[in-house]
Amino acid sequence: MAETQAAAKAMAKNILIAPRKARIVIDLIRGKPVDEALAILRFVPKKASLIIEKVLRSAVANAGHNYDMDTNTLYVAEAFVDQGPVYKRFQPRQRGQAFPIKKRTSHITVVVRERKEG
Repeated sequence: MAETQAAAKAMAKNILIAPRKARIVIDLIRGKPVDEALAILRFVPKKASLIIEKVLRSAVANAGHNYDMDTNTLYVAEAFVDQGPVYKRFQPRQRGQAFPIKKRTSHITVVVRERKEG
């Protein structure tokens, strides 16, 4: 039986950004070392990169504080975006019609683990 490795996790729920847009950014950092992932997020010109960077920094802080992990050897083990609740709004259009608008939200999760030597 495989030994389970300790993991630190951080989540941001009900973030007002469409999951489809956030997944584009989160796919860039999956499997990367934390310092490289932070560098990538710093230079990606998307709104989601700021939010994901904050969640990643929180996961790293959780790893160091709660699990006594070495923050220099961490990598992004899992990173995914789930759909949150959809806010339904209406925009007035021509001849008094109501045009529906869906404001999609996201649940962003980042899991970091220590890279094993060897």
